[in-house]
Amino acid sequence: MLKSIVMVTIAVAQLNTVEKAYQDHLAYESVGNGVVSTATADVWGAPAAAGQAYVLMQAESGHPTLIRFIEAQPPASYAPMLTDGWNATELLSTDPDAIAERLADSPFRIVGPPADLWEAPNAPRAMQAIGPGNELLYLTRNNDFVMKTLVDRVFIMVLGGPSMDAFRDFYGDRLGLKVSEPTPFSIGVLSRAQRLPADTQYPLAIASLNGPFLLELDEYPRGATMPRERRAGELPPGVAMVSFSVADVDALDLDFRGAPASLPEAPYAGATVAVAVGPAGEWLEFVEPAEAD
Repeated sequence: MLKSIVMVTIAVAQLNTVEKAYQDHLAYESVGNGVVSTATADVWGAPAAAGQAYVLMQAESGHPTLIRFIEAQPPASYAPMLTDGWNATELLSTDPDAIAERLADSPFRIVGPPADLWEAPNAPRAMQAIGPGNELLYLTRNNDFVMKTLVDRVFIMVLGGPSMDAFRDFYGDRLGLKVSEPTPFSIGVLSRAQRLPADTQYPLAIASLNGPFLLELDEYPRGATMPRERRAGELPPGVAMVSFSVADVDALDLDFRGAPASLPEAPYAGATVAVAVGPAGEWLEFVEPAEAD
């Protein structure tokens, strides 16, 4: 049912600061801006989001997947990797070591230095950083995917929660994705954030979309995280929502937060949009493109 990731929405406290940091240090380009319309906020079931400013940003490569930053004040309780839901945005990079050097004196805080993800020839190499909006990024060289620029497109969204069984049921059985068997995996940046032993292993599974995108599903130890608090009527803080292209919103057997609607403003261009909540409290936006004239 899910075709590809078309957009990642991240709620940040200072929109201008985040926009400039992505331009200056990741070579992302601003391709649109505005304020959230009442119609869009109604579809989200987030009435307080109406009127909030946003900017749309795109990798220098020109890949169409967007990052949408929305200005909103997060609850005081929010911190990356300590709540259930969408916890990281993973971007392709031709050279994580070069990115680490570029970010050393920047608004980005490196929380995981470049390292190979496992011991093998040509293994993926990744680093992690927290951006100026308190958002967690993975920057990864993975030669199974095309990388055109030093920092390129979104290719994995990282999701965490207390139940792998719930993830596999929702993304596999209900949304029709191919989900791998979970494998124990050490995630250093996560263990450090959650103050767990460095050798902690997390059941990890991969859900594959019908395009060059993946979802990483991480099962967290009981009590290590909490549900993500959000302000009344607003989007969740941090990675608020991931948008997926679908062929038919009406075919989704899900409870939507608001009535699906055709939205004329950017980036939807008349697409039919609906939003649902997954098993770890994560928000998913479904985008059915408008038919071409």
